[in-house]
Amino acid sequence: MNPMALIHSFPPAAARDAHTLILGSMPGDASLRAGEYYANLRNHFWKILGVLVGAGPELPYPARLEKLTGAGFALWDVLQSCERQGSLDSSIISSSITANDFATFLTAHPGIQRIFFNGTAAETAFRRFVIPALPALSCSLHRLPSTSPANARFTLQHHLDAWQILCPPPPVPQCSST
Repeated sequence: MNPMALIHSFPPAAARDAHTLILGSMPGDASLRAGEYYANLRNHFWKILGVLVGAGPELPYPARLEKLTGAGFALWDVLQSCERQGSLDSSIISSSITANDFATFLTAHPGIQRIFFNGTAAETAFRRFVIPALPALSCSLHRLPSTSPANARFTLQHHLDAWQILCPPPPVPQCSST
């Protein structure tokens, strides 16, 4: 059996004026090899963001990040480092976890109003390792179904339906008499 490898996540992809943060747990093997978020071609993430903000997998990776951040979204992972063999979140050694520095990130991005978790593992890790270390958190938290190929029970359409909440329709103007 191979020893567990200490792996590290990527820096956040974020513009200063970001309003929404999307968090994964830790990049999988394909992403770590490519140096890109959600590089596994079977992962639905970029297909979903293609529909929602035009950041589809047909674009070069830098252009995808530009579309994503240009639409006000930031992308990061809850974990800064951990030991894991393979890509599954269930293989992460809990005692090896170091969380990313969210206090500094949220201070540098004061417009973040919503945090969406790409799956249960990201949300669980955030609640366990991040929230206790934050002085206060005033943004809303939402878990979405994981886009991972390990979550094969969800079709692309099911993911699109669930992830639509990222880009709600604009409010309907109210009629008023003046």
